[in-house]
Amino acid sequence: MDKKGFIQIYTGDGKGKTTAALGLAIRAAGHGMKTYIGQFMKGQHYGEMTALFDDPCITIEQYGDIKCIRREQVTQKHIDQAHIGLKSARKAMLSKQYDIVILDEINIAIWFNLITTEEVLAFLNDRHENVEVILTGRKAPNELIEYADLVTEMNEVKHYFNRGVKARNGIER
Repeated sequence: MDKKGFIQIYTGDGKGKTTAALGLAIRAAGHGMKTYIGQFMKGQHYGEMTALFDDPCITIEQYGDIKCIRREQVTQKHIDQAHIGLKSARKAMLSKQYDIVILDEINIAIWFNLITTEEVLAFLNDRHENVEVILTGRKAPNELIEYADLVTEMNEVKHYFNRGVKARNGIER
């Protein structure tokens, strides 16, 4: 497939960043395109892991703990997991097996100081021009926003979490 790949960012405090990236991966699979999804700071089971497990066009790997953490709880293990994830994603991107590489929650991994903006920019600079790269997560750094070709910000207008509703299987996880 002869195309130019772009860099897309899905960011903001609203719901739907990962969902949008997964939707793009499913759309691409419908055209026979292959997608690598590296999920940073995620080690829990999410529905997409089951739904896409056998899809020959989509590969998902997770780099994180089962338990969610806050910024002040970061350990060297979390930093190491993020670096392993970026290294694995780079290997996938350079393998020429994938048309799309999604770095899910990479922006928040930067905000948590697990990875630096410079490391992600170096990753982006290494990509082949035909590879589409999607970066998701709240708090995308300005340097990445400037570098990207497309930036979508999800804004929360109203959310049922504010009424105490927990994450639900099949909807949020």
